[in-house]
Amino acid sequence: GIVGRDWFHGLSKIRIMDKDRKKSNASKHNLLIMKEINTLGALKASGYTYKTVKDELRDNLILKLQNKEKVFEGIFGFDDTVLPDLERAILSRHNILLLGLRGQAKTRIARLSVNLLDEYIPIIKGSELNEDPLHPITAASKELVASMGDETPIEWLHKSNRFLEKLATPDVSIADLIGDIDPIKAANNRWSYADERSIHYGLVPRSNRSIFVLNELPDLQARIQVSLLNILQEGDIQIRGYKMRLPLDIQFIFTANPEDYTNRGNIITPLKDRIDSQILTHYPDQLSVAKQITLQEARIGKEVVEKVFLSSPAHNILERIAFVARDSEFVDEHSGVSARLSISGLENLYSAAYRRMLRGDYDSTLIRVSDFIGVIPSITGKVELVYEGEQEGPYNVALNLLGGAIRDEFLKVFPDPEKNIKKAENDPYIAIKAWFAKGNTVEFWYEDSDDEMFDKLMEVDGLHNIVADKANNRAEVIILMEVVLHGLAELNMITREMLDDKISFNDSLADMFDDLLNTDNEDDY
Repeated sequence: GIVGRDWFHGLSKIRIMDKDRKKSNASKHNLLIMKEINTLGALKASGYTYKTVKDELRDNLILKLQNKEKVFEGIFGFDDTVLPDLERAILSRHNILLLGLRGQAKTRIARLSVNLLDEYIPIIKGSELNEDPLHPITAASKELVASMGDETPIEWLHKSNRFLEKLATPDVSIADLIGDIDPIKAANNRWSYADERSIHYGLVPRSNRSIFVLNELPDLQARIQVSLLNILQEGDIQIRGYKMRLPLDIQFIFTANPEDYTNRGNIITPLKDRIDSQILTHYPDQLSVAKQITLQEARIGKEVVEKVFLSSPAHNILERIAFVARDSEFVDEHSGVSARLSISGLENLYSAAYRRMLRGDYDSTLIRVSDFIGVIPSITGKVELVYEGEQEGPYNVALNLLGGAIRDEFLKVFPDPEKNIKKAENDPYIAIKAWFAKGNTVEFWYEDSDDEMFDKLMEVDGLHNIVADKANNRAEVIILMEVVLHGLAELNMITREMLDDKISFNDSLADMFDDLLNTDNEDDY
């Protein structure tokens, strides 16, 4: 099935009709090429031509788009917004700034860009800066090529080694990024400080012919940001007082939070002006997208998933917590609410149910609304509170967000009881409220088994009837009955009391009348 063979950046692109054999055949062919081509002369004879990293990314993106392949696997919710902007920037050979709040997949997108590089590229063997055999840039490599000619040894660099990432912090120096004189190297080799070989190259030069990602760019001190100006504009650097200027070939991807949030620093205007494309990221605006992200990223053991059932209503409530938090008056909107809240929340939610199962010695269990008490630690550490939130306290704010998420899920699935409150004959909750109005109470211990929980829920008049046609299985029946009780409590139709070991529901007004009656009876006596 080989229908064509052409050199593209040093490697043969093999098109095989049988897609199942494509990867293995191409891999074998690439290994054969790398074994055969190990000198500059052999590389020249193969027809290889030098190509910049930006052209390499662009050409491979074009191939993926033409073949209708997904370019950025595992990125959800950006198909019509962020990814088209990113693809346009790559087609334009731009350096890129991904600007957005925390937990918006900026770093993940940057890391996935390595998949657009060629599988292997040739470099001068031993080169510190991944120099192309046909395009050496340091004095040492130029001398080597001049002296050895076609016998200059080459080696092959995989795309996984062509990605460097640095977190910008206030202590990052120019020497870290650009380089400096290495006195120990100079002394050991008896080189003069004026000798270019005495230079210890920083991360940026070592990213030559690679992708360099600088996270949290505003955290970099302004004087350090200045050192990047010439690289972005002219494509070269200057170290100390050396006359040499290295024409580097780098794809820069920067990430940053919006300047109105990042109080630690800003991107200096000249640097921002030199970054060709600024792409705004965002949080998912659909519950289904948020669920995809959480399920992909959460680290949950196979044995846990097999024994703990996660229903759709339970997962919906979890994702709604982040949606409610982003609109909450207690949470700083400029800080944002990371997708990590839902990810760590799902892990804790599974663990809460799994722990209950282990303690009760059950074979399996389901995630219930009562298990969401275990998600509170995932909420308190993931939201930045405004003054009103600090006054309320992190724990109470977390309970407030959880209550809002349950209320939203309740109103999404069931009729709004406030709209039917004046029409008793049409009120689907009349039997439930009447049951509690008689002074009845239902208590759920966190350690209750699923059967115990189900039996207690079934005691409430009218509760099963309202969920029967909305549940697909017994597990959903249980959690939906819970959702109804919690939803009515959130709307103040009944009273809920949450203690350390149990949750109870009752009608506080009925309890008050009972207390009054009991008091009157005692007085009469």
